[in-house]
Amino acid sequence: MKRSNFTEAQIIKALKDNEAGRSVADISRELGISIATFYGWRKKYSGMEASDLKRLKDLESENAKLKAMYAEAALDIKALKDALGKKW
Repeated sequence: MKRSNFTEAQIIKALKDNEAGRSVADISRELGISIATFYGWRKKYSGMEASDLKRLKDLESENAKLKAMYAEAALDIKALKDALGKKW
């Protein structure tokens, strides 16, 4: 997944500017992003403060680590079951 070129603070500032009355086209032109990207940010991050966004990123990274750990454990369990299931 591609990493964003923008910090959490920049994303929140862009969303706050839009709420204050600036048009989406002006904000997206200034930041060099597409309007679809801005609406994606708004869908994902609307109503958040910078601290909330940092917590969300931390939880997403922790979730990814836990998924990787589960996948590895599931493979180990499957290998053990296959080994024990064979007749000697």
